[in-house]
Amino acid sequence: MKTSSKGGLVYSTEGGRMCPECRQPLAACACKTVAKSQPVGDGAVRVTRETKGRGGKSVTVVKGLALDPLALALLGKQLRTACGSGGTVKDGVIEVQGDHCERIIETLKKHGHNAKRAGG
Repeated sequence: MKTSSKGGLVYSTEGGRMCPECRQPLAACACKTVAKSQPVGDGAVRVTRETKGRGGKSVTVVKGLALDPLALALLGKQLRTACGSGGTVKDGVIEVQGDHCERIIETLKKHGHNAKRAGG
């Protein structure tokens, strides 16, 4: 049995890896269900284009999606495929390389989200 520096159990031969928040085996973790049942968002999905801090390259940013991390990653993959470019999902925000605001708004509306353009 191993313990972390904080004193909590991180691995058990009986249950395998342990969740650091609820101290339960990952298979019986209660944190996953709590996170899925409480997504954040105000109902309006905002699509913006940013270049700040990116070496002059533009990135389309999608914020305000009330989805759990797995669904957000899946939607990010679908948006990147629709635009034919790369990108990432970080901290509840989808980033797609390039200026694809209109195409992303159309795709989000097809998926039933209330998407609108934000910024200039």
